[in-house]
Amino acid sequence: MTGQAGRRPTLDLLDPAGIERILDEALAILRDPGVRVADAEARTLLEGVGAAVHEGVARIPESAVRAALATVPRAFTLHARDGSPAVRYGAGEVAFDPGSCGVAVLDPETGEHRPSTAADLVRLVAVAERLPVYAAQSTAVVCSDVPAELGDRYRLLLVLLGADKPVVTGAFTADGLGPMLDLLAADAGGADALRARPRAVFDVCPSPPLDWTSFASRCLIGLARAGVPAQMVSMPLAGGAGPVALAGSVVQHAAECLAGIVIHQAAAPGAPIVWGGAPAILDMRMGATPMGAIETAMLDAGNAAVGRSLGLPTHGYLGATDAKVVDAQAGMESATTALVGALAGIDLVSGAGMLDSLRCQSAEKLVIDAEAIASALRLVRGIALPEGSLGLESIREAGFAGRFLELPETRRRFREEQHLPSAVVDRGSLRAWLEGGGGDMFARARARVDALLAGPSPSALDPARSGELVGQVAAALRAVGFDELPGVAVETAGAAGR
Repeated sequence: MTGQAGRRPTLDLLDPAGIERILDEALAILRDPGVRVADAEARTLLEGVGAAVHEGVARIPESAVRAALATVPRAFTLHARDGSPAVRYGAGEVAFDPGSCGVAVLDPETGEHRPSTAADLVRLVAVAERLPVYAAQSTAVVCSDVPAELGDRYRLLLVLLGADKPVVTGAFTADGLGPMLDLLAADAGGADALRARPRAVFDVCPSPPLDWTSFASRCLIGLARAGVPAQMVSMPLAGGAGPVALAGSVVQHAAECLAGIVIHQAAAPGAPIVWGGAPAILDMRMGATPMGAIETAMLDAGNAAVGRSLGLPTHGYLGATDAKVVDAQAGMESATTALVGALAGIDLVSGAGMLDSLRCQSAEKLVIDAEAIASALRLVRGIALPEGSLGLESIREAGFAGRFLELPETRRRFREEQHLPSAVVDRGSLRAWLEGGGGDMFARARARVDALLAGPSPSALDPARSGELVGQVAAALRAVGFDELPGVAVETAGAAGR
């Protein structure tokens, strides 16, 4: 369809003057009191760009921040296995991926939360891979049946074996980063190929308030030198580990991210990095960190507005819920915050599928969230204004009898004008619903998960390559006395020489 695209709806919680005040205060924080930096190499890098470091606290001048911002790429792309672009950071698009690092799953049979396993991750990856609305995968859960010291690379292995989409991941320890990069290099065909067409972005989390730990700093430095994108996930907790005023927590987020950018760019100028976060408010009644609260979503939108004002790629954690089951609260919170992320124009929005304040993942909720995300993405496309008649000719042709269904234009354009949801969303009559068993949305989502998993795997991973990936991790498992490969198909394990 040609013509004007129409006005894209946006959500702007901060005006330019407000953003300028936030950045001014963030820069003032970096000068005094500064940020804690535990890693010796990171401190040396900061001193090399003019920071004053004393007793583990770095005071960073504005000149160092401005110099670092000048070298950060304004855009980069995560690629699928075949090299096609999948997530375009900084391109004015919005993409979604499942939430990461849950320690439990919602058992669809019992409705109970139980520790997540490798088999659960395989199932989640298979579902997300078959839902086009998710542009990327994530290492969605911790595998309780794998040695903890190797859990980060094992999660990545299972995603690489089951998905062609790019992956949002992260190391559990600084020592775990190298083996994960080795896995990605083997998958890409070498470290140079990985640098040229990155297939993963790594979350790196400062500790609020204003603390770049040795682990986080070493990850920033390692990713920068490998040329693999880093995604800062600053997590101010408004009222608990950050100012209770939302604007104050946005200031703290900005200070933590600016400090991270200086460390990162000092290690390798021009390496890709994302202005991201997973902020929340502290619920003063419960002492909880509600990821479904509207104020949490407002913090994400505000943080992204600050990052976008600097021309940086952005990320936020939205689309999750504090509900413990997939109920009306889960739908309300997840859909509302996903919509905020889309309207705020955040490049990558993480959090789909998650329950219980990011502790639990659910394949069924992933399916339901996909419908909410698709609706949000339809909204941000806006109302198209085609060339020629907008409605005049159709109305004249349909006449007073209203014969719009018979018009060629209706048949030609309804799919581009309307988002058509899957059967998870019930729009039929009461009679049809009753005749179909009268199930609720969760029941329909369970059926949708089963149907997706019954289809052929979309992954195009070469068997020889999969054997190489499994072989790397199997050797590390044997070194710690673990001789199993949970969640890995028998034929794949055999190809690895097991």
